[in-house]
Amino acid sequence: MNGGARPSLLVTRRLPAPVEERLEAAYDATFNRDDRPLSPEALAAALCSHDAVMPTVSDAITADMLRAGGRRARIIANVGVGVSNIDVDAAAQAGVAVSNTPDVLTDATADTALLLILAATRRAYAAEKRLRDGRWDGFSIVEGLGRSIQGKVLGIIGMGRIGRATAARAAAGFGMEIVYYNRSEIGDLPFAARRLESIGAVMAAADVVSIHVPGGGATPLVTAEHIARMKPDAYLVNTARGDSLDQAALIAALSEGRIAGAGLDVFAKEPEVPEALRAMENVTLLPHIGSATREVREAMGHLAADNIDAFFAGAALPSRVV
Repeated sequence: MNGGARPSLLVTRRLPAPVEERLEAAYDATFNRDDRPLSPEALAAALCSHDAVMPTVSDAITADMLRAGGRRARIIANVGVGVSNIDVDAAAQAGVAVSNTPDVLTDATADTALLLILAATRRAYAAEKRLRDGRWDGFSIVEGLGRSIQGKVLGIIGMGRIGRATAARAAAGFGMEIVYYNRSEIGDLPFAARRLESIGAVMAAADVVSIHVPGGGATPLVTAEHIARMKPDAYLVNTARGDSLDQAALIAALSEGRIAGAGLDVFAKEPEVPEALRAMENVTLLPHIGSATREVREAMGHLAADNIDAFFAGAALPSRVV
C-alpha cells in the first residue's frame, strides 16, 4: 500500500484472531467487539466514515446506503461466498468495488450438506430427542426407522462449486445417482450426472434434493410449485440461503406430510426460525454453520483481507464481484 495515512476499515463482525491482528496492523481498523449485527443506521454511517467495509451475510447493504451523499467507502469486502446481502447493481453504479470469499468454504459447506442429508434421512434429531427426553426404552428392530441413501437419487439445484462438491461426496461415498438443474451444462464432472431441463423436473425425480443456488432475488428460485412436485418420501436440504426457497411452502409441505423431512442450515429471516420448524421432529436444524470450521473461517477472513490489500495497492482483486 502507498505511504501516508492508513485506510480506514470497519469490520462488522468478529473474525478469528489471526485475521483481526493482520487487519489491525495494516489499517485504521474498527472492530465490532460485541459481535452483534449492526443496525441499518450504523451500516449506513460506516459507509460514510470509512474507506472500506468488511461485512458478512447478516449485513444488508442497500441501494439507498450506496447512493447516499457523503459516502466514503470504495470497497466492500464481503466475508462469505454469497453477496445477496449487498445491492451489487447499486454498488456498480456507485463505483464501489465488491468482493467475496469463494472456494475456501466449498468443502466445509458440502460436508454440512452431507451431514444434513444423513441426519434428515436417518431421523437423527427425532432419535436424539427421544434419548435426551428419557423416552428411549432400548434397542428396537422396528422403531425409529429412517431411510438408506445408497443407490437413491440426489437432486442438486445449482451445480456450482458447492453443488459439485456435494454431489461428488454423495456419488463416491454412497453410490447415489445424481441429477441436477443448472442454467448451463456442466462438462468434465468426475462423476456420472444427468442435467434435467428444469428445477421442477429435478424435484420430481429426486429422493433427496440439495439446494445450492443464491438468494437475494425478489422471489425464491425454489417455489411452492417446485416443492409440490417432490415425492412424499423425499427430503429437502438447504445450505445455500434461506430465501433461496419458499420457506412457508416448505413448512406447509412438511406439516401436511407431503414430503418426508428436511435439513436446514439457513433460514429466510435469520436469526428468526419459525416455531413450526422448531417443533417438527422430522427436520434437522443448524444455525448457519455451513462453513464453521476454524480453518475455513480464518481462510475466509484472510481472503477478504487479500481483496482489501489488493484494492488499496491498485492491483487486481483475487475475488472481485463488482
